[in-house]
Amino acid sequence: MKLSDGIIKKSLLAVSDTFIVIFSALITNYILSFFNSMLSSKEMLIPIVTGTVCCILFLYISGAYSKLWRYSRKRDYTCCLWGTACGIASMWIFHLLSTGEKLSLAFTAIYGIISVMGIFSFRLILHRISSTKTKKVTYSFNAPRTMIIGGGRACKMILDEIQSSHERNEKENPAFLYEPVCIIDDNKAKIGSSIDGIDIVGTTDEIEKFAKEYKIDLIIVAIPSCIGDERTRILKLCHKTGIKTRELPFIGNLIFDENNPLLNQVREINFEKLLGRPPISFNHEEVQEFIRGKVCMVTGGGGSIGSELVRQIARYNPEKIIIVDIYENNAYEIQQDLKMKYNGELDLTVLIASVRDYYRMNQIYVKYKPQVVFHAAAHKHVPLMEDSPMEAIKNNVIGTFNVASLAQFHKIEKFVMISTDKAVNPTNVMGASKRCCEMIVQYLAQQHDGPTEFVTTRFGNVLGSNGSVIPLFKKQIEQGKPVTVTHRDIIRYFMTIPEAVSLVLQAASIAQGGEIFVLDMGRPVKIVTLAENLIRLYGKEPYTDVPIVFTGLRPGEKIKEELLMDEENLKKTHNKLIFIGKQIEIDNNAFPVRLRILRDAAEENDEPTAIQALHDMVPTFTTPNEFNNREIRKNEIQQHQPI
Repeated sequence: MKLSDGIIKKSLLAVSDTFIVIFSALITNYILSFFNSMLSSKEMLIPIVTGTVCCILFLYISGAYSKLWRYSRKRDYTCCLWGTACGIASMWIFHLLSTGEKLSLAFTAIYGIISVMGIFSFRLILHRISSTKTKKVTYSFNAPRTMIIGGGRACKMILDEIQSSHERNEKENPAFLYEPVCIIDDNKAKIGSSIDGIDIVGTTDEIEKFAKEYKIDLIIVAIPSCIGDERTRILKLCHKTGIKTRELPFIGNLIFDENNPLLNQVREINFEKLLGRPPISFNHEEVQEFIRGKVCMVTGGGGSIGSELVRQIARYNPEKIIIVDIYENNAYEIQQDLKMKYNGELDLTVLIASVRDYYRMNQIYVKYKPQVVFHAAAHKHVPLMEDSPMEAIKNNVIGTFNVASLAQFHKIEKFVMISTDKAVNPTNVMGASKRCCEMIVQYLAQQHDGPTEFVTTRFGNVLGSNGSVIPLFKKQIEQGKPVTVTHRDIIRYFMTIPEAVSLVLQAASIAQGGEIFVLDMGRPVKIVTLAENLIRLYGKEPYTDVPIVFTGLRPGEKIKEELLMDEENLKKTHNKLIFIGKQIEIDNNAFPVRLRILRDAAEENDEPTAIQALHDMVPTFTTPNEFNNREIRKNEIQQHQPI
């Protein structure tokens, strides 16, 4: 097997040390000759042999050969001092045990001093020679000592940017803020070699070791092609160090051009990378074909999902985008973002309006003639809607009926409703109201009255959205407060906002009418595990540095969410992570009557009648206690079953 360059260089360094130690013994004896204390040739044999063997052995143990010396620091010489000192001491002890005579302390001391000086000097010479071969880069005083994970193309580009930035003293360039110290790569053949003068020192299993050895301040994960479990493993190893970690996005999200340097794309670690599944991929050509040249309207366009919908739609060259939102601050923010990004080239209209107002929504349809409507406007906060159930019914149910029925009346091409996993077997008013919305969309799809294709998209919790747990947990950790989790066993499905929106667009592009699209979101995640991992991401230890307090389930909250109802069967699409749920048929006669009763009760703020009407419309609407007790019993039975 061919040895790597690094192993050969380290072997040559050990051979050089061998000659230095032997030569040091000869010089020591020569010095002692001036004081009539020199040893005979026979007496020199044991000190030379044992001294050389012990010094090389302890130098190896102390780590003198675990690094190349091209990028050495003062503290790196400590291992040489300790290795040589231990080697000389071991030689003295071995000489005493083997001959029964003590070796001269003068010989031992001078021998050790000369050996240390020789080994130090040789390494300083190596470092000086290497420095003349490599361009000298002076890093800014506050530049963090940086470890780069991955020794491939991305690493080389990062190092090039850093070096050129410092050479030109571009203090405004993000590259100026890094001082690369070492590289980690799992290709063992690369270990011992270097990229632009920065040594590849070990594998990812040794991240923690080298982070301590090199006193690393920052880790950059520069493996954009690495996804899934392997990326999760590497990020967890980085987080174990307690050191701030940043990463390059996935390869598909990187931009390789001069106008967008790679280090501009280095970002903070997003917690969703620890959820244990790769990002969802979608057919952007289908979406491009669907959106291009169309007038698209997004209700709730200022919210977390709605604003991301608008951003992604804008990429596909629509003829026009209409944002409808009742909250002017959010609407203004997304309007300004898009104006700055597209410099006025995007035809954008922002309207302040409520989906509850049938006549105002009709006015918008008449004036702007949307071809595709994405309905994201809704009240979604479970405990708040338990306290104000009439608002959930008015905004979610009546608002959806207004927007969807007008879409049918004005013969738009497609109507896409955003739903939630809380609509499945709901235990709260918000979930039941969203199930009503799904039923409204399906009911209109069953009518086949006009060309409009109706589609529903259903997904789980969205990381980073307004009201989600991650922003709350972050705020609690940063303020030094306990992290609050409602129940130790509560679990949820998670996805990112871009994934959720991509699902919506993909569903819209392939929908034929009446479907509920469901995303395969992988394994559900325990909220307490989410909290523990987030605490570790901050470099702290859960329960020790940051307490986790269990506050009890909130009103209407389920201990476990579901993505499909028992009546639904999954049907595959050409995207292996997107499925279609076949829904139960809606009773065309009974449904409009029940919907009218629900609407009238909500408009009169008759809460008992409205809640009962909601139960009548959604037979799977149950109480949270009944559902949660059943799930807790199920978990207890599973835990006590023999493995």
